[in-house]
Amino acid sequence: MTEQNFHRFGGASRYVLDEELAKIVNVSMALEMPLLLKGEPGTGKTMLAHAIAESLEMPLIILNVKSSMKLVEALYQYDTLTRLNDSRFGDSSRDVSNISEYIRMGKIGQAFVADQRTVLLIDEIDKADTDFQDDMLDVLDQMQFDIMEIDRTVSARQRPVVIITSNAKKDLSDPFLGRCNFHHIAFPAPEMMRRIIAVHFPDLSNDLAQAAINAFYRLRQLEGVEKKPATRELLNWIRALQADPDFRIEALSDGVLPYLGVLFKKSSDLEKAGLVAAS
Repeated sequence: MTEQNFHRFGGASRYVLDEELAKIVNVSMALEMPLLLKGEPGTGKTMLAHAIAESLEMPLIILNVKSSMKLVEALYQYDTLTRLNDSRFGDSSRDVSNISEYIRMGKIGQAFVADQRTVLLIDEIDKADTDFQDDMLDVLDQMQFDIMEIDRTVSARQRPVVIITSNAKKDLSDPFLGRCNFHHIAFPAPEMMRRIIAVHFPDLSNDLAQAAINAFYRLRQLEGVEKKPATRELLNWIRALQADPDFRIEALSDGVLPYLGVLFKKSSDLEKAGLVAAS
């Protein structure tokens, strides 16, 4: 792979990228290895795949992993019900004797058969069991899988850029970790958060941005909070403050924190935040 291709991702229009993350993305593409991203919800793991697809002008295919999902569902589905209905009623243009007409590609299968290279986002892999994780990486290593019903091997036309996210709710196996590049996305520091806000609100006043950031990080430091507000909550909170014609920036400095329900989504957390705001 040429040096020009190696250094080709540097962020997107609405994604603020730090240098270390940019390097690991480009190294993973150069080595053709999956990139495993960990970090608390709201740190931009999923949005990174969107940014890569936008920057490199590739289609984005998203596999949302569920706890009950079997690997074959991510590869392909054999639509036996439709075939049964076609054989009963005979009003379809499909050839019932041709099973391949009833094979539908899953998300990984779609990435393999796509005419152009895609970004394949495998979201929240920690929800799946160990067998799913390890077998999936076998498929991604080999870039092919078998469709047993029609005795056919599907090989990838283009190797996708594979981004895998985990919220670290469950440990991943050592073999899985060993076959991925890894990056932990830390929660943005206030300086980085200011850059993120500037991307989403280019006309926001410095006073409001700084007051909102200061209040936001004070609230994140509350003890006993089950779900700390993330970046998306802060952005929505700023939108709520802007939408209120009676809102004054000075209120945040005075400890008056309106619309806490935009920041906190659990009753116990909202109660703790309300007590701080009232004190």
